[in-house]
Amino acid sequence: FPEGSPLAVEAAETGRVSIESQERRLFEDSRFFHADGRARFIFEDVEDAPEPPDADYPYVLLTGRGSVYQWHTLTRTDNAPALKKASPDPDYVQISPGDAAALGVEDGALAEVRSRRGSVRVRAVVSAAVAPGQVFMSMHHPYTNRLTLPVFDPYSRQPAFKSAAVSVGAAAGSAAGSGPPR
Repeated sequence: FPEGSPLAVEAAETGRVSIESQERRLFEDSRFFHADGRARFIFEDVEDAPEPPDADYPYVLLTGRGSVYQWHTLTRTDNAPALKKASPDPDYVQISPGDAAALGVEDGALAEVRSRRGSVRVRAVVSAAVAPGQVFMSMHHPYTNRLTLPVFDPYSRQPAFKSAAVSVGAAAGSAAGSGPPR
């Protein structure tokens, strides 16, 4: 438990943590893990992306929530019939119309997305919602993080799976539905 947190104090004082404490909501008492109980905002200078695009990997892969019906990386929501029905499978890459045309990637066909760490084959969704030079994949697709960097925020230790440099192209045998990601 974080030093000074109520759970750490309870564990130190009693040698255990009660069920009530384990199920409580963090900070519902408006006290944070500092002596004065106040929150701290940390401001840092903006840094460049850890992996900018280049000649070999000219696109920026952005990842995020593909649907309001997807969370827990689908470990739970993919097993809930109502949520599964409300949201299509997240195995797609969104690409701008201009980039798709330049690459010969057709809407609904399979595209191969490659990074320095791996590659996946997913369905292409041509969409003006994505800026030229960028592509989007749902973080809920089990293969998306094969492409991202193993970088963590130094304060929160949250993984920085939000972007990576990638290349994109039409996959061999690229008719829609011609094969699973690899």
